[in-house]
Amino acid sequence: MPLEPGRKRTPDELNFDIVGLARILGRRLSGRDELQVRLWQNELRPTHTRQCGVHTLADPELLQQTADEALAWLAERAPAGYEFVRTDAVELRPLLDLTAPVVAVDAVIQLADTHLPAARLAASHVRRGWYAGDAVCNWSGPHETAEAAVSVVQAARAELVEQLTAAGRDDLAATAPRWPAVPVS
Repeated sequence: MPLEPGRKRTPDELNFDIVGLARILGRRLSGRDELQVRLWQNELRPTHTRQCGVHTLADPELLQQTADEALAWLAERAPAGYEFVRTDAVELRPLLDLTAPVVAVDAVIQLADTHLPAARLAASHVRRGWYAGDAVCNWSGPHETAEAAVSVVQAARAELVEQLTAAGRDDLAATAPRWPAVPVS
């Protein structure tokens, strides 16, 4: 797709962001590699408030290689039932393989391709304050304990199994024993 200054990052900017994401999530670099990242930062982000989709490197090959290594590092750390995919960003997507040892609730919901009222809460995780929700919204809570919030999500998962069965998707309902535990952070 054509570059859109101000709307879409250049490939070099995306590669730099992949390297940065891996560093934020704990990937350690050697002193030399850390210096190289700072040099790229100066070249790609010469000012604090910059317009994306404009900056490129004169020699992007090393950054591309470093971004590929960072993405491989991220892939090894994807939660069970998920994978990191590089598009015009790095996305965490559920694996759509129903034969996998772990099947993400998100994958089941996506494959069902029908309205399932329990879906939002069933795919939730529990976070501080003991809310059940996703990264943006709280769907339930606050609860008194993490266990109480987890039990609400588990009840929604049981309801989701019933809704899948009622929708004629026994194949998806049968994956419930392989759904990951409710994440608590």
